[in-house]
Amino acid sequence: MRTDLYTKTLLSLIAGLLYIEPGYTTLRKPDGTAQLNGKVVVNLRTGEIWGFPTLGPSPYPIDTVNTEPPISKPMYLGKFDFSTIKP
Repeated sequence: MRTDLYTKTLLSLIAGLLYIEPGYTTLRKPDGTAQLNGKVVVNLRTGEIWGFPTLGPSPYPIDTVNTEPPISKPMYLGKFDFSTIKP
């Protein structure tokens, strides 16, 4: 019973600190070497923005060539400077 409460608390904390954009968008590496579809994740605590390629126009990674599920590796896109926000 205690493990279940710990797991739910930890997952709630993770969900509260990360924000995943719905759907997908075009991601562009800051150095301009790649442009592809993917998901955007923003860490609301630090302001870091990460992109997870989906390998196509879908909300999750799909590889039609291989039978193994694909693994989407994150790419760093930038950072929001939350310290300059004035209430």
